[in-house]
Amino acid sequence: MTVAPTNKVHSMDTATLVLATMRRRGIAGLPRNYELVYEALNASNPTLTRQFEALGRNPSQEELDVLGKKVLPHHHRAAVVEGAHDRISGELDGMLRLLKQEQSSMESYSKLLGEAYNRISSKSMASAEILNNVISVLTNATGDNMEKGKVVVEHMVERAREMEQVKLELDEYKRIANTDPLTRLANRRAFDEVLANIYNEQRDAMYYALIVADIDHFKKFNDTYGHPVGDRVLGVVAAVMKSTLRKDVFISRTGGEEFAVILQGTSLEITLEIAERLRKAVESTPLRNQKTGVNYGPITLSLGICMATDADSAEELYNKADVALYTAKHSGRNRSQLYKPELNQEFEKNWAIYKT
Repeated sequence: MTVAPTNKVHSMDTATLVLATMRRRGIAGLPRNYELVYEALNASNPTLTRQFEALGRNPSQEELDVLGKKVLPHHHRAAVVEGAHDRISGELDGMLRLLKQEQSSMESYSKLLGEAYNRISSKSMASAEILNNVISVLTNATGDNMEKGKVVVEHMVERAREMEQVKLELDEYKRIANTDPLTRLANRRAFDEVLANIYNEQRDAMYYALIVADIDHFKKFNDTYGHPVGDRVLGVVAAVMKSTLRKDVFISRTGGEEFAVILQGTSLEITLEIAERLRKAVESTPLRNQKTGVNYGPITLSLGICMATDADSAEELYNKADVALYTAKHSGRNRSQLYKPELNQEFEKNWAIYKT
């Protein structure tokens, strides 16, 4: 079977095409399978398309899930978290049992001390006999208690190591789940989380700014040179962003050819300067085929900027930055635009133009 190109997916009923493919290949009708097949047929990710095609007819669910974990990690999040939860619960139960054993051991030791005191207080036994008896009892009890305590500590340390390993695995899973596989930047899920946190403490909003950037004429790269070149354009833009901005600046690919930058501890002047520096850095980066020498032409960005103080929520901040972005595109592209209230009316009036 040849995977349908993008225009074919959109020229017929998508659900019918996906379901027909799943029936033909014997793929179970699970929600995560449906999205995996859709993404493969959509051809927006050539690597996924090739890997899906390589599975052939009647792929196993395990094979589908292995591929799905690479490109759709959110579908496997529950299983990962539940597994980690079970392991942590098991380790905590084990630690609780050890503590109870230690408590029981200490209670027994306390009881022995009480008995030793009673014997010392007894007037019916000779002094030497009392001392020998007590020393023997306490020596054995103390030795046993110390040995048991040592074992408990060793077990507690081992369980602490296991729990630390689970934490590391969860941290790694979160990193993968929040990373765009193509550009290795943060993805839309991570972006939404960070953006929402800006307004957790309202007084902190004055120190933040959002820049949204869109690659100009990106569709032209794909249509003229093919998706591999389009993927390379995305990779070049991501690399330039990472090299131009500080390491502590949050950068993400929010979808398609759109990127976002969240600045913290910034002012309006610094934000505008950073946006322009970013735009010029991308524009001055050549895009050539090293083997053939073909020049694919310059890459340019349009950027929309909004200060967090000009919005009351994460959603409003993103929408206003988006208005500024489309204003930049409508004004000729390859430029940055700061959000201003008067842009709203122009944006609404020319919505159809902006979206072309």
